[in-house]
Order: sequence, then C-alpha cells, then structure tokens
Amino acid sequence: MLGENGAQTLLIDADDTLWENNIYFERAIAKFISFLDHREHSPEMVRLVLNDVERESIVKHGYGLHSFAHSLVETFEKLSVDPVTPDLHERIRSFAHQIADHPIEVLPGVPETLQYLGERHHLIMMTKGNPAEQSGKVERSGLKEYFSAVEIVAEKDESTYRSAISKYALPADTTWMVGNSPKSDINPALAAGLHAVFIPHGNTWILEHEEVATAPASQRLLVVDRFGDLRKHF
Repeated sequence: MLGENGAQTLLIDADDTLWENNIYFERAIAKFISFLDHREHSPEMVRLVLNDVERESIVKHGYGLHSFAHSLVETFEKLSVDPVTPDLHERIRSFAHQIADHPIEVLPGVPETLQYLGERHHLIMMTKGNPAEQSGKVERSGLKEYFSAVEIVAEKDESTYRSAISKYALPADTTWMVGNSPKSDINPALAAGLHAVFIPHGNTWILEHEEVATAPASQRLLVVDRFGDLRKHF
C-alpha cells in the first residue's frame, strides 16, 4: 500500500481538524437564542428550527458567515412576534460577524505533527466553504507552509474526491483523507475509493453528523483520538 520510499498522500481537512471552528458558531448561536428569548419555544426547539433553516441556506448561499448570518435572520423572522427592524437586523447579523474577528486557534499538536508528516508524506489541505473566508483562515493559521497544495471546495462529496484524485493523479491505494466530519471527510472519501482517518471532535457541527461508514475490504479506516496520533500510523 505504500508509495515510493513509503510516501503516501494525506488529504487533510482544516476546520475542527487543524483549528477550532464550530465552537465559535455554537457560542454565536447561544447568544442568538438568548437574545431571541422566545416565550413559547425552548432553546432546543429554536435550535431545531435554526438547523432546518441552515440546511436550506446552504443550498442557496453555500457555507460561511454570510450564509450563517442569513440563517439567523430568517430564524428570527420565523419565530419572533416582533417585526425585524433595520436595527434588529444588524444586531442579529452581528452575532455572525463576531466570529470573523476571532483569531485562529490551532488545535494541540498540529504544527509539530504536520512538520513530522510533511517530511515523510505528501500533504494537501482540503477544506470546504467560502473561498475568501477559508483562504483567510489558511493564511492566518500559519500552517500553509506544511502543504504542497490547498484545495478550497464548495462541497465535499464523492465527486469532489474523485476530482481531486484526477487533478493530482493520486493512487487511491496510497491516499488518505483525514478529518473530523463523517459526512464530509470520511464517508465520501471511502466512497471514492480512498482510505480515511477519522479524528472525532467534541463540537463537530450537527449538520456534519452521520453514521461512519464501514470501509470496503480493500480500504482502511483508522480512528484516532487526536491529530498528534497520526505520527503513530504514518
């Protein structure tokens, strides 16, 4: 399964794999729900409405802060008895915009592990979302130097992984996808014929939750506790 000199290709997710991401959205959602202070709906019920709105927003607006802000406003409009005035509109959008100002918080063990892996293997960062936002995070993270390429895609599905395989002429039997999301990182990569490494994150976005698929007989699925554990396997 190893390539020349034992080298393999690791496609590595960014948000919640290399750095914290969803915790900031969760904090913004908590502030939004508190601000809404709905008289009839519990916070859990409000969150379910927001989840549904976000699913629709992704289709229309993609991922990123613009889509998230749109979801908050639409959820407020659905649930509030008060009309959304321009001042309210800006207040609600501010919950999303506060995320943009947050510094990148690289997860423990990431830089030294990337240094170790980069000396032995071929690393490609593969992240989805708004291109400008993701590019900014990549630059601010200080991790770009460890990767031979950065792929920012609109969605991570089987066809996206097959496109990456073709673009970089990747041999499937020595290529792995590393990430925290069953829905975007693990299952579609396995479906595309790659191996995968699942690194669970306690705050993975609920819309990324999915049952982890079983690897086909010719492929491998590893589950590790933290990013630094990759050094034990690669």
